[in-house]
Amino acid sequence: MRTSKFQRGLIGLGILLSSAAATPAFAQDEEAAPPVTVSGSVGLVSDYRFRGVSQSDEGIALQGGFTVAHESGLYAGTWASNLAGWGTFGGANLELDIFAGYAATFGSTGIDVGVTWYMYPSGANNTDFFEGYAKLKGTAGPVALTAAVFYAPKQEALGNFSNTPFSRGQSEDNLYLAGDASIGIPDTPVTINGHIGYSDGNPGLGPNGTSIAPTGKYWDWSIGAAVNVYGPLTLSVSYIDTDITRAESAFLLPNFSKLNGGQIADATVVVALTAAF
Repeated sequence: MRTSKFQRGLIGLGILLSSAAATPAFAQDEEAAPPVTVSGSVGLVSDYRFRGVSQSDEGIALQGGFTVAHESGLYAGTWASNLAGWGTFGGANLELDIFAGYAATFGSTGIDVGVTWYMYPSGANNTDFFEGYAKLKGTAGPVALTAAVFYAPKQEALGNFSNTPFSRGQSEDNLYLAGDASIGIPDTPVTINGHIGYSDGNPGLGPNGTSIAPTGKYWDWSIGAAVNVYGPLTLSVSYIDTDITRAESAFLLPNFSKLNGGQIADATVVVALTAAF
């Protein structure tokens, strides 16, 4: 899941505020936030689920990335994770994402627009594709809400597979709608998170197996909790499921899995340990 990849710790905020209250104005100016900041995370997850579908054959994945942000709101970064089935296409079993965008806050409302380039290094030709996104963030009392739209224009990597020699396949597009909510439990380091998403894309696999909605139209959802366990370390547990049937899940193999017959879109519990910086 490419949502919630970067988590920022707020440890020491009270100390900073106390220091600021007793610090001369000129010192505050010297300690003003720099125009460019770098943040990121590295984590270990029990299963890499992207929009409800396992990308690691229900196995452990090591993930990490970083973001460089400018005070103007512009940002860029990268993120990577190991995969399972992509090795069947001659790749390195690796997903590498490069993204860039603009984020700003207007009162209590935040916007975030950008584009992500999905890469599978050393894989077969025409597996890479790009996807644009737009997010609207706000609050309803103590609940933080996010509505998002992801759209991948027609691209060969997302088209139907064709056995015709030298065929370029069919270009297709993909739409993903998502809603997220989170709420912190008062007087605890625990946050409850909920997610629902809807995919509407090409009901098939690209010429080299790439797909982000291989069954066409389906729903995915999750609910979980995250707790700050120590310093920058966060432990999270999520229940994830889709309405993809067993037969549809079997269709995804072996493109997303090393083993035939596995269910990689069924209900599961994912545990993650993340260190943010």
